[in-house]
Amino acid sequence: MNKSLKSNIYYPPGGILIWIIILIELLTFGMAIITFLISSHNELNIFHESRLLLNIRIGSCNTLVLIISGYCIAKAVNYYKESNLFKFSFSIKLTVFFGSLFIVLKCIEYYYKINDNLLIDTNTFFTFYWMLTAFHLIHVIVGLVILVTVYFKYINKPQSISIYDIEASAAFWHMCDLIWLLIFPLLYLFSYNEK
Repeated sequence: MNKSLKSNIYYPPGGILIWIIILIELLTFGMAIITFLISSHNELNIFHESRLLLNIRIGSCNTLVLIISGYCIAKAVNYYKESNLFKFSFSIKLTVFFGSLFIVLKCIEYYYKINDNLLIDTNTFFTFYWMLTAFHLIHVIVGLVILVTVYFKYINKPQSISIYDIEASAAFWHMCDLIWLLIFPLLYLFSYNEK
């Protein structure tokens, strides 16, 4: 009892290591976002005109998909703590489904950008667009690999996973959500034109 109480007080959900990783990732994205904002002030019209070429419907759908997936993984953690293993399993599968849907939508958007010849070397805006969204997409893929690994570990050897494994995977997934919630308005919604 004392030991578990200490671990709850001194260690964040999922353990300290996952939070160090999350902090490093957030700092990395934060520096990229600050650099993006500085660059946008130097090229207001290019950033404004380029932003108008993005597909806000796909970006909005992806935002909704990640918010739903974040809700699903949060529910999965709660269901595991309540020992409701059927709902835990279902919630993890939903999270993986919505994460996979995010990847499909992002690939569709990339397909249109490539067809329109809006590539990483088109201008500064699209350099940032490709770097930020591709780096985020890699994190989503890693998050899905983590979730699928935890799920199959649970299916094949339930005693081999702990609440810390589940909380760590959920924390990583929420980081992906948070980063997208910063990237989406920055790329798709902010107006950069001079007034």
